[in-house]
Amino acid sequence: MRSRLRQLRLLFCALRYGIRLIWLAAPEHHKLHWIVSLAARMREDEKLAAHLSSALPRLAPIASAFAQSVATHPELATSTLHDAIDTIEHFEEPLTPDQLNATFQHAFGKAPQDLFSWIDPTPCHNGWCEQTHVARLKLPANGHQMVTVRVLRAKQAQEVDDDAALLCAVARWLERFSSGARKLKLRTLAQTLRDDLQRRFDLRAQAANLSQSGHHLADDKRVLVPDVIWDFCTPQTLTVEHVDTLRATDIAGLTMHHINVTVVAAHLIEVVTQQAFEHGFFHAAFDARRVAVSIEPATRGRLVFASAALMTSLSSPEREFFVHGATALFEQDYGRLATLHHVAGHVPAHARPEQIEAELRTRAEAHFADDANDRSAGALFHHLLNAVQPFGGAVSPRLAAAQRAFGQAEALARTIHPDVDAWGIAKTTLGDIARRDLGPHGWINRLAQELPHLAQIGPRVPQLIYRFMHHHAGAQHGQRGAHGQAQAALLDEMRRENRRTRALLIACALSGTLIGVAATFF
Repeated sequence: MRSRLRQLRLLFCALRYGIRLIWLAAPEHHKLHWIVSLAARMREDEKLAAHLSSALPRLAPIASAFAQSVATHPELATSTLHDAIDTIEHFEEPLTPDQLNATFQHAFGKAPQDLFSWIDPTPCHNGWCEQTHVARLKLPANGHQMVTVRVLRAKQAQEVDDDAALLCAVARWLERFSSGARKLKLRTLAQTLRDDLQRRFDLRAQAANLSQSGHHLADDKRVLVPDVIWDFCTPQTLTVEHVDTLRATDIAGLTMHHINVTVVAAHLIEVVTQQAFEHGFFHAAFDARRVAVSIEPATRGRLVFASAALMTSLSSPEREFFVHGATALFEQDYGRLATLHHVAGHVPAHARPEQIEAELRTRAEAHFADDANDRSAGALFHHLLNAVQPFGGAVSPRLAAAQRAFGQAEALARTIHPDVDAWGIAKTTLGDIARRDLGPHGWINRLAQELPHLAQIGPRVPQLIYRFMHHHAGAQHGQRGAHGQAQAALLDEMRRENRRTRALLIACALSGTLIGVAATFF
């Protein structure tokens, strides 16, 4: 209903600014030239431009903010959607103290003074439709008293969702009237955009993502995932333990706290590689804004992953393909990698393995020819996934997201320390994962995955064996019966042939006797 009302509002504004009247007022045979000239004259009118600028934010906050950011930063035209969204964060105004208290009251059902002894009114981070505050709980929760509370600005989030719904409606109408739009699948693209935006505003899902990431990395001394305080998590708030951090790219600050940036860069590549290709659950949008380094005495120098808005998972076959495929690529075993592509179904069945092998060799050998300091593992992995495209093949979007996340981590690590050996770290880390996957540990993991199925099948084994033996015996009996029937039919046929032969001989003998008697008498 809200989307329909928004469409009617846009239609009303369009008619108000006289689009129909302008079209009717244009000369019959020079409409386009006249409208372009009119637009140029309107563009020079500063008063009219000011009125339009004030109207656009009310009509579509996403479009106006994005257009303004693109005008300020033209490089956004070639960047990803998530980077563009992060760039337009500064257009949002934070909540006032009264609005913040009202939001807490609505989210927790209690006055914030009953839950917190102190809340910093100035947000430590002002994001897109959300803001983050440091607070102190009155009573410790999960052993933590200092917490970080992320608050969702519900009004702005609802406006963004309305804009996304309007975009889906426009895409649906375009697909009805344009074959090009149907070929591009604009409706699917618009719906994907809306789903991504909704994931950004689903704070409960983000809390679950942080909790799962913390479980995977609980024993890893290189990384820290803040604990989720579930008692203070609602659809409008996300509360986690507070950790004093610095951005990973703040080299001067890290050096001042005696943190080795070389180790931080190496740990970043190792952790992201293991997170994606060992645990299979990783950050889909990975950049400096989402990575920090702890400066607290107990955890100094550990990477802090406190953002979990956009997480993606890999299935076991996808994870195994990338691990063993990357290992084969590092070893320049292109034939084995071509076979892995065939087994994974990334190429059509008629694609010849030797042609895929030749394509991989052509793409990858240039990287091995570079100097060790100039090699990029992320660029090499790009060819690992995209070498199947000339043969009409494709890999899953999740594998492409994993490769892109590794590339972003490698670029961030080089920003932190330009001389980091990303190639060697990736090769060693993936090789260790592959050896564990094929070694006793991997066998135990596979057995552990099959045990629940064995527990269900085990009690039925005697019955399954009996059915198999009974079916096998029946099949053998049926074969013997069929063989006996064939032999009986053959014997009957032989008997019939013998009777025919005997009758023919008797008939010949009688005919010869009659002919002889007749010849004697006549």
